[in-house]
Amino acid sequence: MRGGSTAGHFSALLTIIIWGTAFIYTKILLADFQPAEILFFRFVIGLLALLAVYPKPLKGTSRRQELTFAAAGLCGVCLYYLAENIALTYTMASNVGVIISTAPFFTAILSHLFLKEEKPRVSFFIGFAAAMAGVALISFNGSKLELNPIGDLLALLAALIWACYSVLTKKISGCRTILATRRIFCYGILFMLPTLFLFDFKLELARFTNPLYLFSILFLGLGASALCFVTWNFAVKTLGAVKTCVYIYMVPVITAAASAVILHEKITALAAAGTALTLAGLFLSESKLFLRKEAKQNGPAK
Repeated sequence: MRGGSTAGHFSALLTIIIWGTAFIYTKILLADFQPAEILFFRFVIGLLALLAVYPKPLKGTSRRQELTFAAAGLCGVCLYYLAENIALTYTMASNVGVIISTAPFFTAILSHLFLKEEKPRVSFFIGFAAAMAGVALISFNGSKLELNPIGDLLALLAALIWACYSVLTKKISGCRTILATRRIFCYGILFMLPTLFLFDFKLELARFTNPLYLFSILFLGLGASALCFVTWNFAVKTLGAVKTCVYIYMVPVITAAASAVILHEKITALAAAGTALTLAGLFLSESKLFLRKEAKQNGPAK
């Protein structure tokens, strides 16, 4: 099983590298595209890619399953990415990357409330407080402490929406992951359509004659929206949810590093300290929770 374990770790790492860098390419597209335009193009490309890879239809779903698919599409595709993309117009990509990484905290809380999973331990909330302190340091970034928190608050809202999506997807079972993902994409695009009129959507495909824009949207559509679902789910199947989930906390580190290299965003000492504090808080909270769950599943240590 060592070979399978290696493949699982590689898949998880590849997923996180793509997701961590996705903020950067979204930021590049925002120079000439509205957030709703990026969202629409990205998920249409992702949906077409999933259809090409696995064209078989999804059959035999109940009304309750369809409602869950629809709610997941609304949260995970439409509202989450719309909030995230709009946040990128107000704040730095590195800020968004770090703040979005708080989604596992909200997921754990909502899972306990709505899925009746184990209540988080005290260490979970200590880690959460540490992470929030780190987020605050990164948001202010050692600047003039200007209170222009719209982008950061939108990113935090996106994290909460993603937690709702995570709870919804846990309720979806009994069908192949790629088919479920495709159905979620369909509902997400459907809910997205009204926002196109609100946010001055323009088709104007000629903009993609710019090679950088074309590469960016293909990266987001084929990589971050289609491929990542496959690689992430493969990692979960191979390594288990516990080991795979730890990788998600590398997202802000990758995003901050990519922001400095690609967008030339300055990383101050205060922002670096905030990143370290956020990651430390996340690891403290999640690792303690995971260890407790693993102990229950595996029995007492020998």
